Amino acid sequence: MNNPYDASPAWAEQADRDDPLRAYREQFLIPPHGDGLTLYFCGNSLGLQARGVREAINDELDYWGELGVEGHFKGRLPWMDYHEYVREHLSELVGASMSEVVAMNTLSVNLHLMMVSFYRPTRERHKILIEAGAFPSDRYAVASQIRFHGHDPDQALIELEADEPDGTVSMQAIEHVLHEHGDDIALVMWPGVQYRTGQAFDLAAITRIAHARGCMVGFDLAHAVGNISLSLHDSGADFAVWCHYKYLNGGPGAVGGAFVHERHARTNRPRLAGWWGHDKATRFRMDPHFDPTPGAEGWQLSNPPILALVPLRISLQLFHQAGMQALRAKSERLTGYLEWLVEHELADTLEVLTPRESARRGAQLSLRVHGGRDRGRALFEHLTAHGVIGDWREPDVIRVAPVPMYNCYRDCLGFVHAVQAWKGSGN
Repeated sequence: MNNPYDASPAWAEQADRDDPLRAYREQFLIPPHGDGLTLYFCGNSLGLQARGVREAINDELDYWGELGVEGHFKGRLPWMDYHEYVREHLSELVGASMSEVVAMNTLSVNLHLMMVSFYRPTRERHKILIEAGAFPSDRYAVASQIRFHGHDPDQALIELEADEPDGTVSMQAIEHVLHEHGDDIALVMWPGVQYRTGQAFDLAAITRIAHARGCMVGFDLAHAVGNISLSLHDSGADFAVWCHYKYLNGGPGAVGGAFVHERHARTNRPRLAGWWGHDKATRFRMDPHFDPTPGAEGWQLSNPPILALVPLRISLQLFHQAGMQALRAKSERLTGYLEWLVEHELADTLEVLTPRESARRGAQLSLRVHGGRDRGRALFEHLTAHGVIGDWREPDVIRVAPVPMYNCYRDCLGFVHAVQAWKGSGN
């Protein structure tokens, strides 16, 4: 079979012309650099601003100025129901029913709210399973929940070490730890995509194995939502949480998201309750008895931040129009192209740590620079100074993510040329 890629500018330009999603790049503001634009590979950390966001926010500011409190009930999109305006497209994106998802709070807040309900330790079963090297916020959260329930994280927190050469975790390792310790584990708290390596996991398989051992299952989808195809309902997971400021372009510090499987829609599990989680039909009776809205919305605490939901609403419209299936197909080709370029043009400089199989990764490639941390930092700083925006994760990883919504094949080739220029300067 002939190789599908080529390192020439002509090939990259033709690939961009043939891209059926090419028009979506124009829907985003790409930061400038010099007389041109940055090569922005950091959508895995902070997505770009959609062009429609400013006008949409200004519309809400106008409603506020013109209507005051009446904006909750009047205007094109009354604020009282504003979180519902993102619900349909969000449920479509994550593969869930509308009653199973809600945009609220932020990721770590939602993680704690979910663990209040789904981490119910007993003397016999009180451990939590996470991956070694989990994102610090997740580790802090699970360790603090363990302490809150009177247990010691040194004993109750199981951190599964990577068993594959590039720091990734096999399904066999997950299955083994659940076979060995499943009777002690109250909660499996696992990433959809591991933030440092870029490895994607089979959520349904993990859920199936964990449930067979009697464990509850939750997922942190911060690096998965808007990046890989998700079927949360069909996965059977008990809950999931995520942020919207990465691939979903919700803006810095954006409102987070949560999923609760419909079998828990009317759960009597303990929860931290708030007024906005009360059944919408009777909320304004101000009854002292909490009657939760069935489904994920019953975990809401406060009324939603309208201005913060606007960027998410605009971005979700674009995802709906493009279609996650088409975006994922482009992502596989685009990341595959960047991987091919690295391996064929930069093998003496960079090593790809992310799994090679497209089913085991999203858009992100995690790259280690040959020669150690100092050389890696030198390359990273060179790239940043020359308008190639990725991010650095200690101790030695440069993360780059060609996002299908607004990155192109020429961006990938530009990354290679920037690394070659650094090499050519004597590094």
